[in-house]
Amino acid sequence: MVMLFLSIIFAYLLGAISSSYIAGKVASGVDIRDHGSGNAGATNTLRVLGPKLALLVLVADIVKGILAIAFAHLATNGSQWAMALSGLAAIIGHNWPIYFNFRGGKGVATTIGVLATLSFPPALYAGLVAIALLLLTRYVSLAALTFVTLTPIFQIAMHTPAPYIWVSVIILLMTFWRHRTNITRLRKGVEHRIFSR
Repeated sequence: MVMLFLSIIFAYLLGAISSSYIAGKVASGVDIRDHGSGNAGATNTLRVLGPKLALLVLVADIVKGILAIAFAHLATNGSQWAMALSGLAAIIGHNWPIYFNFRGGKGVATTIGVLATLSFPPALYAGLVAIALLLLTRYVSLAALTFVTLTPIFQIAMHTPAPYIWVSVIILLMTFWRHRTNITRLRKGVEHRIFSR
């Protein structure tokens, strides 16, 4: 139980390291949250700082999710609940980082790392659909929402362990909540498209 608790705390603190904030400060001396969409994530980094830094941020945020689960696996001898809850904690840390006044991102990249690590085949299939949708529409938000919606569906179809499914559903709800303004813009037809100013 102690290692479960420590794994969750570690995951949150790791997730709370905002790579986009650090990239903005180091590269240009700016707070990424005060520019573009105001979101501390890879998409806004692309908009404000360019593709190279955006790629670094994307990879760093994905890796946070992977490392959080890897630590939980080692610390708890592979407890499924520990890994699932630690993945969730990493996303919560990214979205509400204690180091940065709880102003973070929307957790999409970290979610990719978490879901792909917990259940790779379902996340892969959901990801392929999301990527196709992104290429067709250039709506990152729509692709992200599609990814988190399809992943638990594929998990259920592929008999994924229950802890992973439950956490994926929580991630789905959290992602929709974080994207509520994007959903409003999508419904109005005014959502931002990637690679457009």
